[in-house]
Amino acid sequence: MYDGFLRVAAATPSIQVADCLHNAQQIIQLAKQATEKQISAIVFPELCLTGYTCGDLFFQQTLLTGALNGLQTILAQMQDDDILCIVGLPLLIESNLYNCAAVCYRGSILGVIPKTNLVDEGGLNESRYFTATPQKFEITLYNQTVPFGTQLLFTCDTMKYFQFGVEICKDVWVSDPPSNQLAKEGAVVIFNLSASTEAVGKSAYRKTLVSTQSSKLKCAYVYADAGEGESTADYVYAGHDLIAENGTLLAEKPLYQTGFIYADIDLESLLLERHRTSCWHHILQPKSRYIRFSLPIVPLQLERTIPENPFLPSSLSDLPNHCESILHIQANGLKTRLKHISCTQVVLGLSGGLDSTLALLATVRAFQLLKLDLNGITAISMPCFGTTDRTKNNAQSLALALGCTFREIDISASVSQHFRDIGQNKKQYDTTFENAQARERTQVLMDIANQVGGIVIGTGDLSESALGWATYNGDHMSMYSINCGIPKTMVRYLVAHCINTSSTPLNQILMDILQTPVSPELLPPENGEISQQTEDIIGPYTLHDFFLYYTLRHGFMPHKIFRLAYHAFQKQYNKVTIKYWMTVFYRRFFAQQFKRSCAPDGPAVSRISLSSRGGWRIPSDVSAAVWMQDIETISTADKT
Repeated sequence: MYDGFLRVAAATPSIQVADCLHNAQQIIQLAKQATEKQISAIVFPELCLTGYTCGDLFFQQTLLTGALNGLQTILAQMQDDDILCIVGLPLLIESNLYNCAAVCYRGSILGVIPKTNLVDEGGLNESRYFTATPQKFEITLYNQTVPFGTQLLFTCDTMKYFQFGVEICKDVWVSDPPSNQLAKEGAVVIFNLSASTEAVGKSAYRKTLVSTQSSKLKCAYVYADAGEGESTADYVYAGHDLIAENGTLLAEKPLYQTGFIYADIDLESLLLERHRTSCWHHILQPKSRYIRFSLPIVPLQLERTIPENPFLPSSLSDLPNHCESILHIQANGLKTRLKHISCTQVVLGLSGGLDSTLALLATVRAFQLLKLDLNGITAISMPCFGTTDRTKNNAQSLALALGCTFREIDISASVSQHFRDIGQNKKQYDTTFENAQARERTQVLMDIANQVGGIVIGTGDLSESALGWATYNGDHMSMYSINCGIPKTMVRYLVAHCINTSSTPLNQILMDILQTPVSPELLPPENGEISQQTEDIIGPYTLHDFFLYYTLRHGFMPHKIFRLAYHAFQKQYNKVTIKYWMTVFYRRFFAQQFKRSCAPDGPAVSRISLSSRGGWRIPSDVSAAVWMQDIETISTADKT
């Protein structure tokens, strides 16, 4: 397990009710196949050695002995395989019969967990056969002394993040599942052996239940369900296997199929999520017994889906609602600010680029919520040395199409005079040449806001803030920064969403804006075209937004983020390119904190915020040395 990744599986064998040897062989076959996939742990359904639907055969010693023999067969045939197998069977201890999960590894039983919550409803009558929730004690199986009880935690010495607990079927459906306590005592993975009857709508509920439990507990939840071969006299069992991680469903087996599903779960991510969550309280004096074991560390070629844009919803079908939600947050944030200060006028610099376009669209929504006249929105185009006709015309067309007040103020003369005042060579295209234009634009906006009795709406986005790609006291400053929580890659989707929900004339304008290269337009154009493209200078925003997400949302080390980035972008960028832009990202991200420390108010739209008040709070003079040192360890060789 490198970087906290572990491959786990949930399996549904094709069984025959009461044929324990057959069932054991089916379990062994799937477990052997799982080892070929480098799976470290596999869980099977409830009572899978006998079948869940044995009924009064559970009173028969022949069946119970057959289950023991079946388990012994599994232990013998799996003793040379490095995979944890969690198997369900009935165990008679003294005069009590328990519905159990046996945790097996390399010919030994690490522990046995009995079911806590027995089902006595809808024709199921488990308490007729089984006893629930015994105290912790030890039993002897095959001349082994084995821990027995519900409060068992299994911890791996060779994989510091891998600690798991087990519960059985109904245990997760009750108001206080055993997994709640197990997770608080350190379990990062919960395995569930289940035999859930199928009914209309139940699979959707089951999926929600497993995903929600994994989210509540900040854990991975691996759920194996009974299926093929169980008696269908009264109910059908569909083999609905599920693997979820912190609310996200990683794998799901189609109903009425056998075999196994697997997923690469990120244990490090789960522990870091618990660490950063103030409502998560780890129990430092647990009641559970810890059982130690060792697994070999397996270098995985990740099969986990790593999206190129982690800011997007996992399902693209949710994208329209996702975009609407962001626009509502922006609009309601500005609405509340305007209402609080009794303001009916705003001023906005409209460049004809993506960011200012989105800011204007969100501002229009805020005015509509307040039922204010859209003429109160003054959109100002301020062409200068680098402005092209394309962006200038788009800015004017957009403002007028939306019904806003539009002004064009050419600042070339003002900036030229400023250059003469400070002794700046107008042909010297340096930082001063660029920043003087940005600061002049901000001065114009602030002063016109004073004239109309309004406030300046900022247009900068989250990605620009992360990279410090803003002129200090220039476009860095405003009175309300409406885009500050939105990464650049998401800005494109939001504008595209507005195209899909707007009228035809506005669509044409927005489409051309969407196709315009991202540029500050501070250097003179070449042959009338934009000469300065942002991503040529600071790198692809898709990569920077990826680095930003995993740095802030998960707190991963750079070498792990690099691994994820290469997995996601290997068809677009080679390792050398990813490492280069990662170095740029971290250098700029830490060096530019001073700009974020005094940034204006603005709404967060996701869990990632760079606000120095409610988001990312670090000193402006913090060192990035340890992050840069970790980047230096990254190998860009082809076989790494």
